[in-house]
Amino acid sequence: MIIPWKDLDAETLDNLIESFVLREGTDYGEQERSLEQKVKDVRRQLASGEAVLVWSELHETVNIMPRGQFNG
Repeated sequence: MIIPWKDLDAETLDNLIESFVLREGTDYGEQERSLEQKVKDVRRQLASGEAVLVWSELHETVNIMPRGQFNG
């Protein structure tokens, strides 16, 4: 189930994004990026619709994934 990211408290959304970035060990190529930059990138992807927040009832977790990978 997709969770509307705009409905979340800003601090909660920031915490979810930070957790995702730290958990995924996201690689941005040759140039090292700060946590703040990575969080901004993910927030931009959510705002543009490229990425979605997804609730998994099976695992009782929230994840961020590319919209094209969501089969719900």
